[in-house]
Amino acid sequence: MSEPIVGIDLGTTNSEVAIVENGNLVVISDANNQHMLPSFVGLSLDGELLVGEAARNQYHVYPERTIKSIKRKMGGTDQVEMAGQLFTPQEISAMLLRQLKSNAERYLGKTINKAVITVPAYFNETQRQATVEAGQIAGLEVVRLINEPTAAALSYDPKFQGTKRALVCDVGGGTLDISIVNIQDGVVEVLANYGNTQLGGDDFDEKIIKLINQHINQEIAVDVTQMEESTAIRAKLWRAAIEAKQLLSSQPFVKIEEEFLLSDNGIPYNLSMELSRDQYEQAIMPYMQAILDTAQIALKSADLNIADIDEILLVGGATRTPLVSQMLAAETGLESKGGLHPDLSVVQGAAIQAAMIAGDSVSAVLVDITPYSFGTRIIGELDGMPYPALFYPVIKRNTPIPVTRSELFFTAEDRQQYVDLKIYQGEDDNALNNTLIGEFKIEGLRKVRYKNPVIVEFSLDRNGLLTIKATEKETGLSKTITIQNACPRLDSEQIESAQQKLNALAGNVQTDTDLIEQSKWRHRIDNAKQHASENDIKTIESLLKIIETAEIEQDEKQLAQTTEKLENILSYLET
Repeated sequence: MSEPIVGIDLGTTNSEVAIVENGNLVVISDANNQHMLPSFVGLSLDGELLVGEAARNQYHVYPERTIKSIKRKMGGTDQVEMAGQLFTPQEISAMLLRQLKSNAERYLGKTINKAVITVPAYFNETQRQATVEAGQIAGLEVVRLINEPTAAALSYDPKFQGTKRALVCDVGGGTLDISIVNIQDGVVEVLANYGNTQLGGDDFDEKIIKLINQHINQEIAVDVTQMEESTAIRAKLWRAAIEAKQLLSSQPFVKIEEEFLLSDNGIPYNLSMELSRDQYEQAIMPYMQAILDTAQIALKSADLNIADIDEILLVGGATRTPLVSQMLAAETGLESKGGLHPDLSVVQGAAIQAAMIAGDSVSAVLVDITPYSFGTRIIGELDGMPYPALFYPVIKRNTPIPVTRSELFFTAEDRQQYVDLKIYQGEDDNALNNTLIGEFKIEGLRKVRYKNPVIVEFSLDRNGLLTIKATEKETGLSKTITIQNACPRLDSEQIESAQQKLNALAGNVQTDTDLIEQSKWRHRIDNAKQHASENDIKTIESLLKIIETAEIEQDEKQLAQTTEKLENILSYLET
């Protein structure tokens, strides 16, 4: 029996975990029989780590001790403050992942080490790598990252026979993704992606909060945002906005009431206002237009028109707002198709992908694409003028992945002994307007006349991680780097430190001895030895002996360090 691999939807508002078990797709519930884990993390007044519902409940009272919507900060360098302590977005996300891991282990009765995790299709390299690091901190090997709209498409009617094209509109708590997919006899092929990683249901909530603030200001001339206790008041307003948004999905008016919301010159103020669906829809109309514009860009990227689309599939809790489906229907002439659970379809697709990787029998097959172009800058012409930073895409947006592409470039000067390669992602002809995600030098080139040929190879794997190799054509001199994010990634010591921090907060320290067995590596080692050098083989055998000794002596630090070294050399030999 293969090692279990779970699928995880790490969401802005809620997160879920699922698995394909004996051919059946199961969304795993927690001890309270809830399928969705609120994406909230907090520290109680006693210093206890709160994850999920307990943390969400605390947010209403102690917002300064609670973190929500951390997904919107993934890939950034700023830390967040919780109860006076600083945490990276990866650490907060790891707390959610660890709880999901624990739920799955309780359900299955065995340790879970591997997961497929979903990410917005328009997550960049930095955000994707941050997600992988969060998994590592939580004790999970992230075997695949899968785009959320793609996962949703996988879960939709996997037994369908025939051909159809679908527009998948995924509006989550913090992100928007539009994917154009082709579904043919169980094969899901992604034709194009486009999106916005900073637009989602949270922004709908903010519009309602703004309307409430305007009402308060009209009644008592108080600007809530300027009050000392504004953080606590905002937490109450956020809860009221969420409830109002949900009710307006099914009724034309809602009464928003909050007793003792604030004190105005010593006089308690009780909030009581009516909000109509028309007011709400007018407030969020710019976001609706952004959704339509995003859909048009995705269609254009796929070289398709509205008439080429057979179905509209809605994913994400924010699509419950009726205006989303109404405007898409008006734009396309198609009613949104049922059959997808707005909240659970993404995690279901992740579980299907996990089952494929584990070798279990599933009916769907996935062909994914890259949502960005990747390339380097060259000397060329921009707007008819010589320009030293023209963007040259090596892997173009919407190319199926995994993919490897090579291009031939030439040195610009006589006796040029190095090339400084800068790697960008984006679509602008001006490289400086795109995102710089990495750079490196290949030095020691031949001292020859200009136009010395250099081959640059880009390889993008299924997780969206990019490897660059530059080779001097005549000598074979080469250099390779793997770009895993645009900012400095967490190194092994930082990940280990974050794991210890999480263990201390959780009050449940798990040792590597409990989770790692030497036999786990044997299959990978046997495969690696087939193309490894003698020195590599000796290194592997030496590391195995150290691991065996560390297990006997229960030296967990030595075990962790040596296991990491073994993982690194095996990963190198597998590439």
